[in-house]
Amino acid sequence: MRVDYQREFPEGVAALVALEAALHKSPLEPALLELVRVRASQINGCAYCLAMHTRDARGRGEHQVRLDTVAAWRETPFFTQRERAALAWCESLTDLVHAGAPDADYARVEAVFSPRDIAALTFAVVAINSWNRLAVGLGADVTSLDGIGSVAAHPDSDRAEPPVLLR
Repeated sequence: MRVDYQREFPEGVAALVALEAALHKSPLEPALLELVRVRASQINGCAYCLAMHTRDARGRGEHQVRLDTVAAWRETPFFTQRERAALAWCESLTDLVHAGAPDADYARVEAVFSPRDIAALTFAVVAINSWNRLAVGLGADVTSLDGIGSVAAHPDSDRAEPPVLLR
């Protein structure tokens, strides 16, 4: 880790934790929140958050096929209209510089979410993007998550061996 942001700026971490607590109290379904967290983390290339949120989603009973295909949600029949709207909104806000939160994506969200839900969903996207930037920018170690263990390099190639799961 480049900087232990939890130790060096606990007030910032506490603010994000408080935002997460507010999201847990929001009217949004926990499964939908996890899909949004997974999709933003995929876009941002955050291995730590991907490992965490796919684990959390599976723990809530999410089907593995949906997790495997969330990056291609437009191409599958596995997601509801509400989830599709949330994923499109997530993608737009995560790639704000290129996507710019288009009216079509907002209209899709507005058709299936209340104003309160839209605000909560937008805060959920803000939160996961914040966590992704901390983890990627400051180097969170995915191998430290839940006993995954380190990934050892294979001596005969540049490819890594699969991690040893300690559970």
